[in-house]
Amino acid sequence: MEIKIRPYQSIDAETIVAILNYYIANSTALYDYELRTLEQQQSIFEEKLTKGFPVIVATIDERVVGFGYYSEFRFREAYKFTVEHSVYVMPNEHGKGIGKVILQNLIDLAKTQKLHTMIAVIDHENQSSVAFHEQFGFATVGIIKESGFKFERWLHSVIMQLILK
Repeated sequence: MEIKIRPYQSIDAETIVAILNYYIANSTALYDYELRTLEQQQSIFEEKLTKGFPVIVATIDERVVGFGYYSEFRFREAYKFTVEHSVYVMPNEHGKGIGKVILQNLIDLAKTQKLHTMIAVIDHENQSSVAFHEQFGFATVGIIKESGFKFERWLHSVIMQLILK
């Protein structure tokens, strides 16, 4: 089993929407309420790509099993060297190292683009994602309590940061 990384192509959008919609419906990994449409997701990615941010997919045997990207952390000019990233793996593909390959590629791309800081915003209940990010040197720099509301409960956001060197 070889995990390959390549740039996103529009033909990947349908699988990516299925992955995102699974997490929207079944977890607090995304704070969205409404499932994404194919058109919405394609528009989101086109905007990121137009701004020069990467969107990458992980494949096994040419089958998309995960994806990741980064883009603006905030919209003020002074934040231009800071990005926030996302990594998602198909639910039945966890534990194969796919997320690690995606995140390492995103970190490498960010360094190539001479970025300074990468941010992760993770739901506090998702301690496996916190531990995953710690493996790459991310440190928790804050917790925003009751910053989201989903599934009839308040959620806390863990803010993690990696200074890119």
